[in-house]
Amino acid sequence: MPGLLYHTFKGHNDQYDAIVIGSGIGGLSVASLLSRQGKKVLMLERHYEIGGYTHAFKRKGYQWDVGLHYVGQVHIEGSTLNKVFRYISDEKLKWAPLDNAYDRAVFGDKRFDFVTGKENLRAELKKNFPDAKDHASIDAYFKLLEEVENVGIGYFVEKALPPFLARIFGPMLRLKLLKYSDQITLDVLKTITDNEKLIGVLTAQYGDFGLLPAESSFYMHALVANHYMEGGAYPVGGAANIANTVIPVIEKAGGSVLFYADVKQVIVEGNKAIGVEMADGKKIYAKYIISDAGVANTFGRLLPQAVRERHQLDEKLKQLEPSAAHMGLYIGIKDSPKNLKLPACNYWVFPDEYNHERGRANYKTFTDTIPVAYISFPSAKDPEWEVKHPGISAVEIIILLPFDWFAKWEDTAWKKRGEEYEKMKKDVADQLFEILYRVEPQLKGKVDYYEISTPLSTKKFTNHPHGEIYGVSHTPKRFRQEFLKPYTPVKNLFMTGQDVMVASIAGGLMGGVLCASAILKKDVLSTIKRVIT
Repeated sequence: MPGLLYHTFKGHNDQYDAIVIGSGIGGLSVASLLSRQGKKVLMLERHYEIGGYTHAFKRKGYQWDVGLHYVGQVHIEGSTLNKVFRYISDEKLKWAPLDNAYDRAVFGDKRFDFVTGKENLRAELKKNFPDAKDHASIDAYFKLLEEVENVGIGYFVEKALPPFLARIFGPMLRLKLLKYSDQITLDVLKTITDNEKLIGVLTAQYGDFGLLPAESSFYMHALVANHYMEGGAYPVGGAANIANTVIPVIEKAGGSVLFYADVKQVIVEGNKAIGVEMADGKKIYAKYIISDAGVANTFGRLLPQAVRERHQLDEKLKQLEPSAAHMGLYIGIKDSPKNLKLPACNYWVFPDEYNHERGRANYKTFTDTIPVAYISFPSAKDPEWEVKHPGISAVEIIILLPFDWFAKWEDTAWKKRGEEYEKMKKDVADQLFEILYRVEPQLKGKVDYYEISTPLSTKKFTNHPHGEIYGVSHTPKRFRQEFLKPYTPVKNLFMTGQDVMVASIAGGLMGGVLCASAILKKDVLSTIKRVIT
């Protein structure tokens, strides 16, 4: 296991330039970037695994990811994401492209492939919707995506500017993006087509950020659509290889990465962050304190009450909504991905219902028809899987559902939540198995092991108050919140991760780039592009 156990750590309090709270992709990226600029970084992770939503876990010889299932653009040589990942991992992290059809949306018994390449996808959509009117709508849709593709540059650059410059130039830099982020996805699509099935297919990937088309910002929808236009890729060796390749970069610069290291609060003196107090009372000091714990934790839990009141942080948090909660089914099968003919792609499986809002509205209890299930096959995506895990396969299924459904068990302990809770999990698992067998029927009768997680598991290990997986919900209002940036009202306290940017592994990664740029007062991305050719 990479990193050091906190309770055996013998470091000195004055040893570090920066402390990073949390080891998700936002924390890993900023820690590596600072390390490569000569800073000594201490990373503190409360979980027993490093990596946040990029970590993997093992049971009975099987291994599953918890949050990274595919990333766009990283496999394209010379792309920004490709260069950033190469830089933070010192060229050690490699990526394997998924199948040409990287996503498959299944509505009832009808399948729609999301294929690699803009023109290929356009042609595939037109093949599935042969009416001339739909062809015109599809062309209009791709034109919209092209319009939105680069409007976010100024918006995100502004986040890394010193506050006094952001106040001057911010309104102008944010203007282009806000034109699109202020619009609702469904409203925009209804301006180009009245075909409910076409809209349903075009928005089938809404689970990638967890918000229905009738609620989400069109900018977020377009960002995801453009992100995967050239397909998706998966880390060679599995998602945990991100942490495995980044940690040595941190340690090479004299830094340390600790697990079972629970931060109680940030120490603030005279409105300046100077260190952290651990759950056991130990205090560790550094010049910069960086939170990868999300804005809800950073402003709502990690700062002393007096600091929160002084800067009206609780009022700021009221402007935000948490993203979706989820349940995950993790399945182990005693046969190889090759023998089982598992695809290196993802499924988005719907009932015979193209109206996502109607499908979600009909989902009122655990036993109702699940409106969408996401299925991933990490054992088929990783070219090293069969070398490390011969003769077995792993499958993951994820669904979105309200955190409120779990309120009755919220005060119970992990693995001790009672018979009703365990029955609920089994009932949901049974439904998910039936969905799996719809798309990969050869797996029926071959399951060797499974377990299912709930939002309460997510809350326990991440401390996110609503078990949310995508941080702040991606409504139009989210993009209007100017405090979602690396700078905080407390001097030398910074934020990183997806709340600084947007949901996704790529968003969290670039949140780290913005955070490092703010701390170092330099354009870190330009440095990366100069070093990585």
